[in-house]
Amino acid sequence: MIPRTFKPLVTAVLFGWAALAQAADVKLGVAEALSGGAAQYGQSIRAGFQLAADEINAAGGINGSKLVLVVEDEQGKKEEAINAFKKLIFQDKVLMIFGPTLSNSAQAADPIAQAAKVVVFGTSNTADGITSIGDHIFRNSVTEADVLPVTLSTAAKKLGIKKVAVLYGNDDVFTKSGYDNFKKALDAQKIAVTTTETFAKGDVDFKAQLTKIKASNPDALVLSALIAEGAPIMVQARQLGLNVPVIGGNGMNSVKVFELAKGASDGLWIGSPWSIENQTKENGAFIVAYTQKYKSAPDQFAAQAYDAMYITAQALKKIKLTGDLAKDRAALRNALPDVKWTGATGAFAFRRATDKAGNPAGYDAAQTAIVSVTKNGRYAIEK
Repeated sequence: MIPRTFKPLVTAVLFGWAALAQAADVKLGVAEALSGGAAQYGQSIRAGFQLAADEINAAGGINGSKLVLVVEDEQGKKEEAINAFKKLIFQDKVLMIFGPTLSNSAQAADPIAQAAKVVVFGTSNTADGITSIGDHIFRNSVTEADVLPVTLSTAAKKLGIKKVAVLYGNDDVFTKSGYDNFKKALDAQKIAVTTTETFAKGDVDFKAQLTKIKASNPDALVLSALIAEGAPIMVQARQLGLNVPVIGGNGMNSVKVFELAKGASDGLWIGSPWSIENQTKENGAFIVAYTQKYKSAPDQFAAQAYDAMYITAQALKKIKLTGDLAKDRAALRNALPDVKWTGATGAFAFRRATDKAGNPAGYDAAQTAIVSVTKNGRYAIEK
């Protein structure tokens, strides 16, 4: 029995231990689109993060400390991403932030993290210019500038493509960036463009654009779209008898295409550092673990999130967390660029990006794209 005079002291010690245990947790912010039109990406991303964090914690965490994810739904909207970043940085006081889901949102919210000197790690932002925001901006999502020329050249070589029609979303940073990079690649590879058509986010009827495209008699359709619009475009194209191959960007690389486009999903060419058909030891282990946990197959976005958590864990293991948030954020920022990791998406390293003036800025992924085509409800790797 504890004497009455010692009870305050014992209580204080116990509360002190509880506070230290809580402080030992490593809080990581996750700002993703868990609702709205981009939720098909954001939910996969969150699942990938959680799977990796659970595995890391089960293996002893970060030098004995537990990873704790503080999750905010940024709804795929710029203003919500800004609010989520402010909450995570200033209220929740997370060590760093993963996200947001869309490049549009990243361009709006990433400057907040940069100004606060907080690392933001994008796993699905592929538009040009994201990492030029500053030296606290990282991503392991391979840029459209790196992927699209490889996708286009592989499809053109395999299919003998000489001329294409182009269709893209003109009101979104990601889809506009995809169009710009497709256009550069088409020019460089001397592939003729029969017509260029546009649409806006939220559109549901694409028959007018597709009718013009069909009349131009292209060998393929080059499509820069998010899957919410891209899948219906494929369905309506087939309904109109436009049965040419579709060459898509990062936004079309999702197993959701088989659900949303149903029987019209064949003939879609995409590029990514990850493929469910890539038979490496690391990827096989990820696919098995993900499928067992979530009872569904993973996609590129889950794989990139999974690898990002492990990349971050390697950096965290190299530093000593002090409890001084500013110092710990700076230490993580300085440790991340040197991390090399082989995971579900293959061998990974960071590559330094530059800003508009050519000065060193954030960090992009240095990875090679795998080109795949949809056939009978699955992705098949093309070489």
